[in-house]
Amino acid sequence: MIMPEQLLAAAAPEQVGRVAAVRGLGLDVVGLRAAVGDVVEVGGPLGPVPAEVVALDEGRLALMPLARLAGVRAGATATRALRPSAVPVGPGLRGRVLDGLGRPVDGKGPLAASARVPLGHPSPAALLRARVTEPLQTGVRVLDTLTTLARGQRMGLFAGSGVGKSSLLSMVAHGTDADVTVIALVGERGREVREFLEDDLGAAGLARSIVVVATADEPALMRRRAAFLATRIAEAEREAGRHVVLMMDSLTRVAMAQREIGLSAGEPPATRGYPPSTFAVLAELLERAGADDAGTITGIYTVLVDGDDHNEPIADSARSLLDGHVVLRRELAIAGRYPAVDPLASISRLAGKVTDTRDGAAAASLRAVLSAREQARDLVDVGAYRPGANELVDRALANETAIAAFLGQPLAETVAADASWRQLHELVAALEGTPLPAPATGKESA
Repeated sequence: MIMPEQLLAAAAPEQVGRVAAVRGLGLDVVGLRAAVGDVVEVGGPLGPVPAEVVALDEGRLALMPLARLAGVRAGATATRALRPSAVPVGPGLRGRVLDGLGRPVDGKGPLAASARVPLGHPSPAALLRARVTEPLQTGVRVLDTLTTLARGQRMGLFAGSGVGKSSLLSMVAHGTDADVTVIALVGERGREVREFLEDDLGAAGLARSIVVVATADEPALMRRRAAFLATRIAEAEREAGRHVVLMMDSLTRVAMAQREIGLSAGEPPATRGYPPSTFAVLAELLERAGADDAGTITGIYTVLVDGDDHNEPIADSARSLLDGHVVLRRELAIAGRYPAVDPLASISRLAGKVTDTRDGAAAASLRAVLSAREQARDLVDVGAYRPGANELVDRALANETAIAAFLGQPLAETVAADASWRQLHELVAALEGTPLPAPATGKESA
């Protein structure tokens, strides 16, 4: 049924503005009334170019394009688009690959979506969020035991480039016991998208996933929008009572996209050139994940640390917003151990809520052995460590092969959480039963 206000809007005269300036990544439009978030169509040589209003001044709109601005000139016409900013959701998206506007880019034809919903959505109210009570199986031994995730948790994967973040995400996509996986590839190199879909994710992984892609060469607004689109799709699945894993690669590139948008809109640069809106957008995006009274969204966000600096602004801000972090070390990747997770630097703030006392004690025992081995690393490497000086170091050295086999895992292998815990208990029993050498004598010690 057509509402009266819709008839009035359709009968109203069309407003037409003009492009006053094209500045860097954005453009200014005058003579047109619109609100922040509205979509404006700008005349271009190859047809209308959609652009979103990101800032307002008296009589002037600041817009960022959703497509390339090539050929747009000062004086070009600008009209407000009547179509709503809506995104497709529903079971028909399973196995599909979308762009930042929700359009299919996989060549499989139109979407069989059950509904279209607004892109914007409020975060679950703080007092209405369901308590976290259940663990999430990831299929990765080191995560399921030493950094246990909970359904409804937000976890960060912190690493430099080329350390195996995407490979770890693909392992989780294969091994998780969630109902559906939503994957956002934001700012990726175009070459890597197909490789991730076909090699890392595979046909089986893609069949139970929904993938949203915005490559590095797309406008900043499309990259930011891809992150919010993936989140909105995950929210719709959560509202249907499902348990969702939302994986975003990477949160850093979302922040970089917002930096481009903010600076182009006239915001002042702050920490390392990031305007204040960057950190507000990160908080808004991350808070939309979690649990409500219907289902859960477990968010896994990769954070690309600049120059392996884990204290740079985006990594530091993300750590304060997330419920834990997994650190991937370049040294471990170089040594050939995958996933290159450093269990001593990684922590899940909710692990204690979803693991029983016996499992938690086993994880703590292995952590203690790993910590002692790390503290004695320099002595061991130069041959100055004397057996018998430290019981935990002796156990670690006697079982290095077994420990390395437990922490590592082939990319194509998934391990059920029950099996991972059983293997951990067997490893801890072997560590505790290892005969120890006689105490060292002499001046050298650990």
